[in-house]
Amino acid sequence: MPVSNIFILNPIKTDCNIEKHRVCVNVSGKKYETYESTLAKYPGTLLALPQRELFFDSLNGEYFFDRNRKAFGAILTYCQTGLLVKPPSLDDRIFAAELRYFGFESESEAHIPPVRDESENSLLPTNKYLKYIWQFFEAPETSLGARLISLFSMSVILLSIAMFCIETLPEFKQPVYTFNNLTNISSLSSFQTKAEFESSFYIVECGCIMWFTIEYLIRLLASPKKVVFLRQPLNVIDIVSILPFYITAFLHSSNSNVASLSIFRVLRILRVFRIFKLSRYSKGLQVLGCTFKASLQELGLLAFFLMIGVILFSSVAYFCEETEPKTEFRSIIHSFWWAIVTMTTVGYGDITPTTLGGKIVGSMCVLVGVLTLAFPVPVIVNNFTYFRSLDQTPLEPLDEDYLEIPLGNERNSSTASIATNSTNSMQLIYKNYRTLSNTWIIL
Repeated sequence: MPVSNIFILNPIKTDCNIEKHRVCVNVSGKKYETYESTLAKYPGTLLALPQRELFFDSLNGEYFFDRNRKAFGAILTYCQTGLLVKPPSLDDRIFAAELRYFGFESESEAHIPPVRDESENSLLPTNKYLKYIWQFFEAPETSLGARLISLFSMSVILLSIAMFCIETLPEFKQPVYTFNNLTNISSLSSFQTKAEFESSFYIVECGCIMWFTIEYLIRLLASPKKVVFLRQPLNVIDIVSILPFYITAFLHSSNSNVASLSIFRVLRILRVFRIFKLSRYSKGLQVLGCTFKASLQELGLLAFFLMIGVILFSSVAYFCEETEPKTEFRSIIHSFWWAIVTMTTVGYGDITPTTLGGKIVGSMCVLVGVLTLAFPVPVIVNNFTYFRSLDQTPLEPLDEDYLEIPLGNERNSSTASIATNSTNSMQLIYKNYRTLSNTWIIL
């Protein structure tokens, strides 16, 4: 337990003549029992007489509060021992609000540390010009110009991806010459590289890369924390999608023999990572990435089960089919492909068992694959639904009613209190989610 969350306070001495009969307190469905003398230690609070009588439920003979149960447990422990311990999973503001609600204003102000602002405003540059530039490129909702810049950036990304795909069409591909002499490999590479640099696609690529570079450098210069900016996954993707162009241009200009055909193709493949740049402008992709991140344990478990199934069924299928003269199960390693496409119910049909034993193993492989794939699906769907609900929840400050004591409240008229509690908790979680929206791991 963190030492910073523990505060030793001096309770008020109570009269020994107070009758020690038990008092039942129901907090959002969870019942707590304690002595009246324990609550009487703090006469100025909501838990002491006569204030708590406003919340008495004569039908059940208990006091009912629609409040946070974790916070009340810490408050009751403080009344019993004088030791105030904030639950580690509870937000500081919610805990402070609960203390004020039950009348522990002094404890809330003196012993709860100030809440560190995790909102987007705390991540803005201090310089007003850099702040304007940062919001212009990072917050499209702040102004019309920012929206236009965001729309233009997204259009450039889509254009770059479209050119990357269109240039592979047969009518646009550059002629390729084959040589039997190995000494002509470098000349082949030089020819194809030269053809690439003289094509119209290269001109469009230059324009897109220029915009990507300018945008990245401006955002880097205006960022409040340069190291954090460079380490963010989406910004790493920007670098990975930009650098291949400059590396290729450098190798071409230097006429280096290192610019072989294989290296040139690898650099071109890296351009496909630009598609992940769209996640910066799409909340749906951010929610999907967050869902994958939250479901890593389930996905890892799924991969582990699939690995066991692939090894098991490919081994059994190999031994069932190895005696066939024209078998396609040449080894257990070759059988991995058949096991994977069978367990995932894809079934290409390029490798099929012919023996009775092999067909039985294939049938079992399909059934086990269906069951294995079905296990983590509900968890992943629940995570996606949860983060989607956070995305649709408007960010608002904590309600003032949540911080005040509603005098005259009764059990049958306080149904909105627990909803307010839950809503504010969701808003706090969602604010952290939005603050870290640029740091999701894209899988």
